[in-house]
Amino acid sequence: MNISEFDYNLPENLIAQMPASKRENSKMLVLNRVNKSIEHKHFYDIVDYIDKNSILVLNNTKVLPARLYGTKETGAKIEVFLLEPKQGNTWSALIKPSKRIKPDTVITISDEFSVSPIKRLEDDGEWLVELIYQGDFYEVLHRVGNIPLPPYIERKLSSQELEQFDNERYQTVYAKDEGSVAAPTAGLHFTKEILQKLKDKGVEIAYVTLNVGLGTFRPVKCENVLDHKMHSETFEITQDAADIINKAKQQGKKLIAVGTTTVRTLETAYQKFGCIKACKDNSELFIYPPYEFKVVDNLITNFHLPKSTLLMLVSALAGKDFIFEAYQQAIKNNYRFFSYGDCMYIK
Repeated sequence: MNISEFDYNLPENLIAQMPASKRENSKMLVLNRVNKSIEHKHFYDIVDYIDKNSILVLNNTKVLPARLYGTKETGAKIEVFLLEPKQGNTWSALIKPSKRIKPDTVITISDEFSVSPIKRLEDDGEWLVELIYQGDFYEVLHRVGNIPLPPYIERKLSSQELEQFDNERYQTVYAKDEGSVAAPTAGLHFTKEILQKLKDKGVEIAYVTLNVGLGTFRPVKCENVLDHKMHSETFEITQDAADIINKAKQQGKKLIAVGTTTVRTLETAYQKFGCIKACKDNSELFIYPPYEFKVVDNLITNFHLPKSTLLMLVSALAGKDFIFEAYQQAIKNNYRFFSYGDCMYIK
């Protein structure tokens, strides 16, 4: 497969810079894979599409304030984007600009936090860095760090009020375990009220955790899709979640995954163990057509970047031609794309 097969043109004005005024007011494109029909709804209508014969699985990861702004000894401004913890106080990180960074440079973030690059890593400008701080790491990070919005959200003005807004809206209402550098964005549309309405209908709900890394969102750069290597991302499935999911599948219930990260967690676990098993593991699973899904039946997901692995995943589930037809309808009807945008329900 050539990467050009997963490209499309998106008007810049359809890249959402802010979320809908209320989470549940996002538009929702409903794709029926059986009769190839497409409906235009809003996310609050999701309650009408899910019944007690379904199980809903969500990713409860929480976004870290992983973007740090600091200065070198020379006064030059440096941005450090924490990616993944390694051993001790070391992390992998992106540093920008990185050309003049040398090992053992000290980047001062605040009086209580600094970063010292150790060595360059092989992957796309990544560094191994040491974090220097006193006290509890997460407490300090929450004081000095910033929520890492994606680069396509380009706001001209920023303010403390806007930062507080993003701190709330770039997290799901059920976010629990900190570890992601990007939000599992399909879950951003849910409210506590909608989750309660689904429970009241008898819908079972289970939570898994996959810590979202930059690799999920990076575009595929090789011409041949099959040459692409996925970045590893950590995930966890608790015993409670495994029991709920396995029992639901045995009862013949449809499993509805919220987000591509949930899909990759479940399909990776099944691929490794032949069932959903309680585990802490890593996923490097690359899903593209004609992948045969073992666990996931339906999917709630946002609209994805051209040439991305996420677009390939939804194409594997719904069929590439049907997905691209849906994307064209979404563009024609001014749906809002990417992290803060609208969503689709593939059933």
